[in-house]
Formats: sequence, C-alpha cells, structure tokens
Amino acid sequence: MRDVSASIESLVTSLVPQIQSNTRLKEELIAHCKDILASNIGTAHENDTGHLAAQIKRHLLQSESPNSASLKFTNLLSRLLDQPILSRKPESLLFLYSLASSPRQPTSSPFLASLQAPLRPSTTLTTGSIDLPRSPQQKGNSKAEILREYRARTGRHHLPEHLLLRDTLYLLQGISGKYVHLSLSGNDAQPKLVFVEDSKYIIPSSTKSLIHRLSEVGHLYARIAAFVNTQDRPSVGMIEQSLCHHLQTLLTEYYRLIAVLESQMGNAPNSAPGSQSDPVGEETGLTLKRLDVWITEWRLRMRMMSICIEGAHDAQGGALVNLIHSYTDNGDPFVRKFTDQLLEEVSTPFFNTLHKWLFSGELYDPHSEFFVSVDPSLAHLQGLHPSSLAGGIDAFGEDSVSADRSDGGGGLRLWEAKYRFRKEMLPMFVGENFGRKIFSTGKSLNFIRYSCHDSDWVATREKMSNTGGILKYSDIAGLERSIDSAYNTASARLFEVFTEKFRLLDHLSALKHYLLLGYGDFAEQLMELLGPSLTRPANTLYRHNLTATLETAIRTSSAQNDSPDVLRRLDARMLEYTHGELGWDVFTLEYKVDAPLDTLLDPGSLEKYKRVFAHLWAMKRVEGALSSGWMRVAGAGRVGGRLEELEYDWHQIRITTSEMIHFIRQMQAYTQLEVIECSWKALMEFFARREGDLDAMIDAHQSYLDRMVKKVLLISPKAGREESLLTQVREVFSTILQFREAIDNFYNYTLSESARLDQARDAARGVYTAPTSLGYTQSLSQIRKLLREYSTTFSERMQTIVQALQSHPDLDCRFLGIRLSFSEFYRSKKDREVLATQRS
Repeated sequence: MRDVSASIESLVTSLVPQIQSNTRLKEELIAHCKDILASNIGTAHENDTGHLAAQIKRHLLQSESPNSASLKFTNLLSRLLDQPILSRKPESLLFLYSLASSPRQPTSSPFLASLQAPLRPSTTLTTGSIDLPRSPQQKGNSKAEILREYRARTGRHHLPEHLLLRDTLYLLQGISGKYVHLSLSGNDAQPKLVFVEDSKYIIPSSTKSLIHRLSEVGHLYARIAAFVNTQDRPSVGMIEQSLCHHLQTLLTEYYRLIAVLESQMGNAPNSAPGSQSDPVGEETGLTLKRLDVWITEWRLRMRMMSICIEGAHDAQGGALVNLIHSYTDNGDPFVRKFTDQLLEEVSTPFFNTLHKWLFSGELYDPHSEFFVSVDPSLAHLQGLHPSSLAGGIDAFGEDSVSADRSDGGGGLRLWEAKYRFRKEMLPMFVGENFGRKIFSTGKSLNFIRYSCHDSDWVATREKMSNTGGILKYSDIAGLERSIDSAYNTASARLFEVFTEKFRLLDHLSALKHYLLLGYGDFAEQLMELLGPSLTRPANTLYRHNLTATLETAIRTSSAQNDSPDVLRRLDARMLEYTHGELGWDVFTLEYKVDAPLDTLLDPGSLEKYKRVFAHLWAMKRVEGALSSGWMRVAGAGRVGGRLEELEYDWHQIRITTSEMIHFIRQMQAYTQLEVIECSWKALMEFFARREGDLDAMIDAHQSYLDRMVKKVLLISPKAGREESLLTQVREVFSTILQFREAIDNFYNYTLSESARLDQARDAARGVYTAPTSLGYTQSLSQIRKLLREYSTTFSERMQTIVQALQSHPDLDCRFLGIRLSFSEFYRSKKDREVLATQRS
C-alpha cells in the first residue's frame, strides 16, 4: 500500500506542479485519487482479456494508420501477457482503454480535469495564488440555475424545504402544520390536505405529491391512535385489549422514529429563498425524499394495522384472530412476518384461556371470546353424587329425581347443553378436528371434577400439566401434541371413573338381565308369582304387593347373587292406567340411576328399555300360556280318548298349538340371540377398546339401544308405517291368548262329557253317583266355532307377518321371516286357500 501511495504522489506531482507549494491541495488530490482507485468505477465491464483486446482493436481502426497500430498492439499485448509480475492484467488493459477513449483535454491545461479536487466546506482555495482552469462542463449555466435565475427575476421562490419538512413531520403525527393543513370538509370524515401559498413562495407540484404520499402515514397513525384510545374501557375483550397493547407498542417505536427524524432536522439544509443550495447539507441532512425512504417500511406497517382495526369493529375473540391469521397466506414476506408477530401477541389471551380449559376444565371467558361458551341457565348446576347424601341411593326418591330433571339438571342435559362449541370463534390455525378435541377434553375434565367428584383429580391434573407445557402461536406442532395428549389422558380417566368407580358395566348388565329378561329363571319365577295378580283389574293392584313379589322372585332365582347396590335399584311399578285395563297392561320393572350414571342412562334411554321390556314381557306371557295350554292338550288325550267325536277337534287344536309354539320360540330366539346378544357383544367390544370420550360412550350406548328397539320391535323405516309389523305381532299375541282360553273351555267341555258318560255307565250297572256340575254354559258348536275362528285368524295374520318380513329392509328381519316359514308352509297354505276359493 506504501508503494501505491508513493506512485500516486509522484504521478500527481508530475501532473500538477503547483502542489509542491500547497500541502493542503496536495493532500486533497491524493485523497481524491485514492477514492477513485477504491471505487467500483469500471466494474460493470467484463474483465475478459480477449473481449478487451477486440474492443481496443476496433478503436485502433479509427486511427490514421490502423494496420500498423493494430499490429503493434498485438505485439505489445503478447509481451504483456507473458509478464509474470503483473497480476491484474485485464484491469490494466481496461484502465488504458478508458484513458484512450476519454476526450482529449486542451494542451493549455496544466493537469487532468478528472483529477481536479472536489469542493469541500472545510477547504477555501485562494484564486489569487493558484489559477485553476475550468473544464468545458463548467462553462455556462445549468438548467436548474437558469430556472432559479428566472424565479429570482419574477419574484416567486420555492418554499424552503426545511419549512415543508417541519410541517411534514407534524403531518406524520396527525397534526396540521403552518404551510400544510389537515381539514375536514362537510360530512366527509376523510381529512384533506390544504397547502398555504402566498405571493412570495410557491410549493411545486412534485413536492405536493410527495407530501401527499407522506401524509398517508399520518392519517393511518391518527386512525390507529384513535382506535387504541377508544378501546381503553373494561367492556373490551381481552383479545382486543391485547391487540391495542401491541398497537401501542408499535406506536411507541413510531414515536422513537419521529424523534430521530426530528433530531436530523438540525442537519437539514436551511437555505433562504433564492440562495444557492449547500451540497454537503443535501448529502447529510434530512430531506423530503429521504424522509419518504425512512417512512416506507412504516407505511406498510400502518396499512396492516389499519386493516386490523377495521376488522376489529365487526369481529371479536376468535373471529378477530381468524381475521388476522388470514393475512399469513400473503406472498409478501414483510406482510407475513408482521402478521406472525402480531398474532403471537394478540393470541396470548386466547392461549391462556385454552390452557386453563384444556388442562383443568375451567372456562374463564368473561367477554365470550373463546370458541367454547357456557349456558347461563346451567352454569350454576353441578352433578351430585349420592355418596354425599346420608341415605345413599335410597335418598333419591322418585319425586326428588323427577324434580331434579324438571329443573334442567339431568346428567345428559348437563353434559350436552352446559357447554357449546362455537365454530365461528374457532381460530383457523387450530382446525375443527383439534377444536372438537379441545372442546371434548375440557368438558371431560369439568365433568370428572364436578359431576364425578373424582378423588384422584389432582394426580390427573398434574399429569396433564406436565405434558402440556406453554401453548403459543409460534409452536403449532407443540400445540397439536398437547391437545392429543390431554385428550387421550382425559378420555382414559373418564373410562376409568365410569367403569371402576361407578361400576357402569354392572349396571348395564343389570338392565340386560332384568329389563331385557336375560335371567330366564328370574323371569319364570316373576311370571309365576305375578300371574294371578296381573289378571285382575289394574286399579286393584298395589305397588307394595308388586315390590314384595319382586323380592320373592329375586330370592328364589339366581338374581340373588347380584350386588346389593344393583338389587336396591330394581323396582316394580305400574304405569298410568285407564278404566278397564288389567295388571298385564300396566306392569313394568324400573331401574333407578343417579348422577353421573344418568348422563349415560338418561330418562330417554330408560324409556327405551321399558318399551323393549313391555314387548318381551308380553312375549313371555304368551309363552307361559302356550306351555300350560300344551299340558292341557296332552292331558286331554287321556280324558277325551273315550270321546271319538271330539278326537278330530283335539287333533286340530294340537296342530294350531304347535304352530303357535313354533312362532313364539322363533320370536324369542330372534330377540335374545340375534338381537340382544349381538348388540351386547358390540357394546362390550367398545368398552374393551376404551377409545373416545363420553360422547363416544353415549353414542355407543345409544346405538346399542336403538338397534335393539329397531329389531326387537320390528320397526319399519317407511314413514307412517313404522309400527305396522309390531301391531300385527301384538294382534297375534292377543289371538294366541284367546285361543288358549278357548282350549280351556273345550277342555272343560270334554271333562263334563266324560263325567256324563261315566255317570250313565254307572247308572246302567246300578251304581249311583252324584252329578257333577262344572258350571259350563257354552255349547260344543260355539266352542268349535271359536276354535276355528282363532285358528284361521292366527294363520291369516301369520301369512301377513311372514310376507311383510320377507320384504323388510333389515336383513335380520328377513331371516326371521324365513325361520317362521322355513318350509314355505304359510305360502303353500295360502295358495291352497286361494285354489279352494277359485274352485268354489
């Protein structure tokens, strides 16, 4: 570097001899040369030796002797390239080519014009000591000088820029200046700029346009500042408060920028109208154009903040977060970065509420900004476990249970209606799937805490808190992991509470054993003990008698081995009855449940159990009637064998009774094996998997119940004809019972005829026997007519049922139709009847 400085000093001294007596000029010229060498002048050219050589040859073709000059250049270039000392040969060629291409200076000039020292404010050259010649470019006035001289002659000067700069800084703060005012005209809320001009000063159109551009930032600032100030009240939501806090932080940074710009005003050119501009001040001070460069980034920020506050007027909470998040899809990196930073701050209250809901089941949302809302009418209701009462389950009387349900505090309604999912408030970065998981997790934890009174709740909460961590917008992957972990932990704990603490499976098994008649010996005992009582009118029955009979049936069957808690919940009662109804029509079994089991076994579900029980109980009654009737038919063979005229009638009775027994057994096998047991197996498989939350548990139980109701009661999907098959089956049950009564009458008639014949034979032998009176009034023809009518009615209705089942949309019901008429007996019987009708 020392050799280069010495070379430059030698070169300048040879070109400008005057510097030997002027040290300051010498230093300035050397410094200027070093600046030229250190600059990037010429770097735009390609440093290719071949390309430069071709350009130089084209330049030499314009000389007086191009051939000799070109040949001489080729020789010199080959010698230059062979020199190993020079390392920057292309740059040397470029420098020589630039010198040759530059215009020739006049011979009278003592030094190169390109090396003329620039004017500096600290340097004042005396023209008396050194007579510096002027370059050709300095002769004459420039267009700007000519325009300035014209304005000076006409007396209209441009308003000094430092005055406009001061007003522009005011505009950036939403304040009117001396020469530029902000005004509101009429009903238009948009401010307008008014430029103040007089006879001495004018403001150019280009300057006005630039000030208009800068004033946009001030207008946006005024809107944002007004929004921040108006939102400072207690009724504003926490997310809006967080937005205002972040906007205030950004405005504070903007204030710092304005302060820095105002400090630069000291270096701004402060020229009077008509005076020459200071080049150093223009280079280092603040100007309107430099101010525009400084403000460019803040203009984009202000626009984004303005868009956010416009949306904040119509949206709040999660909807406001969604509005801001929608700008993250912008392709501009600046907009994306700004939106991410804004969301990171604005979403902090949302994530605080989410953390509290997700890990403790508590909803703290005073301004309704979260995507989970609470029903005010149910907010004060909490589940009440019977263990907290002195009498346990016995303290829950029928009146108290019904009163609790009428007040809206039923477990299922409390679970389904207390908290609601608001999709419109769900942030898009969470997604509906994870939003549903969050909603279910918080509900489960709240249910475990308040409805189940789980004593292990503290351990569960600590376990979830350890897996949660800090939730924030910048860690969406961590948020998803926390949601999955909390959901799985809460769901597993909920299954444990229901299955282990509250013995849910034991209660479901009890409902299957008692209300679905799964205990066959219990059903037989109850039928046998209650049969005589239920044949009486309903208004002659008393509930305490039914309860005592139920307890007897339990003690005399395998049901006595069940848990005392299960047996204590079982009860016998009568439904509401009307005049003329029998005990068979109003008798039912009831199973009492309490919180939190009533969430799963709600009143609607228990009504479905009772509906299925009524159908199975009627079927059991018909089975008992046919069993006792078949014993009568079998016993009548010994008695009526001596009455040959009645043998055909008994044969027809046996055939019809066999058809009825076949029908009732197939119905029982279908309901117990194909419907109830298969549905129970699917339900137990769900509980074995332990997947899902309480909603999944409720849905599985409802599917289990709905399948049983649909298939056991033979419900049809056709509108208006849902229970047509069930009605026909009930009519068949009624026909069987009537036929059973007719068998008893015919049996009594057979016994009376047999006794009469025995008495006649005894009289012929001279033996006297006392006459027996059975009190029977019907004649044989009437009995035979009833038997034929009931048999024909049963056959016709069976044909209708089989035909309807074969076209039923449910596959199991179609198989039932095949089993009822596996040999197409009823079809062939119908064909025979049609053929007999045609012949007659």
